[in-house]
Amino acid sequence: MYTYFKGLITEIESNNVTLEVNNIGYRIYVPNPFSYQENKEYKIYVYNKISEDDSLLYGFKEKNEYELFLKLISVKGLGPKLALPILATGSISGIIDAIDRENLLYLTKFPKIGEKLAKQIILDLKGKINMETSDTNDNDSMEDLMDTLIALGYKTSEIKKVIGSVNASLTLEEQVKEALRLLLK
Repeated sequence: MYTYFKGLITEIESNNVTLEVNNIGYRIYVPNPFSYQENKEYKIYVYNKISEDDSLLYGFKEKNEYELFLKLISVKGLGPKLALPILATGSISGIIDAIDRENLLYLTKFPKIGEKLAKQIILDLKGKINMETSDTNDNDSMEDLMDTLIALGYKTSEIKKVIGSVNASLTLEEQVKEALRLLLK
């Protein structure tokens, strides 16, 4: 089993990158391919999914993202093809927070994640993800807040008027409560 590859990005496509390691190009499916730059060296943590008819590599820039991916694919009914879009569109801290707080609304916003699978994710992972998150910056926090408020039916223009007044150091749940209070004024 591979842990990571270190090499040069030679191609970037819509859902994967090609990483050249010792003159061999590996196609690696990644959450956000366009966050990579061609002709630049990267260390990519990889998961090798071997099935009867295929062998695919899934890769991640950060080890904590890789570890969360492993936790997600351990959930019954959630394979790599469903876990990758979760990591592509959600922040690590937001995903963990949603699982620990049983936030079905947040989890069902991801492609092909229905209420039943969201409940299974919570059942299997609540309280079991203990990792340091390096992406808990204010931008991710505000992005998660905006996504949640949009999911609740508020317009982006309404949200932008109040989002600057919300304390970014609060948990997502507290931010939502504060934003709702401001929106209802």
